[in-house]
Amino acid sequence: MIDFEEELKKFHPSLEVEDAETYIHNTDVIDVVDLMIQLAEASRIYEE
Repeated sequence: MIDFEEELKKFHPSLEVEDAETYIHNTDVIDVVDLMIQLAEASRIYEE
């Protein structure tokens, strides 16, 4: 039978996950709301 507590003690996250987490937190990621705001502002420029 698997001892989950013992397996959790042995667990170490892969370096790729840690690197990805650092990159995501240090990058200014544009979400959908930011994209919609930029599109709305760009459309106002063309209407003038």
